[in-house]
Amino acid sequence: MPSNKLARTNDDIQFVLSRLIPQVKDPRVQQGMISVTRVETTGDLRYAKVWLSVLGMRDEKEFKKGLKSAAGWLRREMGNAMSLRYTPELVFEVDHSIEYGAHINEVINSLDIKHDGDEPTEE
Repeated sequence: MPSNKLARTNDDIQFVLSRLIPQVKDPRVQQGMISVTRVETTGDLRYAKVWLSVLGMRDEKEFKKGLKSAAGWLRREMGNAMSLRYTPELVFEVDHSIEYGAHINEVINSLDIKHDGDEPTEE
């Protein structure tokens, strides 16, 4: 369990990156609606693992390449926006949980389940 200070730092990094990522001009990154779902920073603030969920992603491999090439700019801009002793190196991961949840929701909605309040239909 991270300390309160580390948890606040993770939240701050998540907030700043959620504002910066849409400003990246690389077309490989702009592939849909991007959400920063979670950030985990190491205790020494040297590395931050950032989970991104992308709704409408076309090519995950190209998306990761684009993020890797933009990581330096994102790190510099994040360092300017936050007052940290060390600006953490950013490591990006794609989070598929929102897509998985949408898929599960579709499966549940496609089931033909009678509810208690439903009147039986005569066919």
